[in-house]
Amino acid sequence: MRNFIRHPSDIPIQYVEDDQQVPVSHALNDVGYGGLSFNSSKSLSEGIQLHICIDTVTPVFEAEGIVVWCKAEGDEFVVGMEFVNKKDIFLARMVEQICHIEHYKKGILEKEGRKLSSKQAASEWISKFARIFPNP
Repeated sequence: MRNFIRHPSDIPIQYVEDDQQVPVSHALNDVGYGGLSFNSSKSLSEGIQLHICIDTVTPVFEAEGIVVWCKAEGDEFVVGMEFVNKKDIFLARMVEQICHIEHYKKGILEKEGRKLSSKQAASEWISKFARIFPNP
């Protein structure tokens, strides 16, 4: 059974390994019920602690996690991270919804030429999709 929800893969995520100072930027893949997955240009060992940041949402989402798996995929790696603090699970789900709403907003502009505010897009997205948004 799948524990991760397919997520817009163009959402940027930054991570910093526990012993590094410089953040690395990649694309978010999935947000799950206990963590998330993202692409990385290098393999990350299981057990490494990470600090992640998604700064395309307001407020900025930041969380601590531990790498639980890493798989080679083409010339990159897909990394699975589990949240250290369980309160971050709820916040990550909120970030996921915001990302879906922003994608909806962009899609409406491209398809219909309507320019929606974030509030209008949220209202429409919620009325159309909230009931089918996966619930843990």
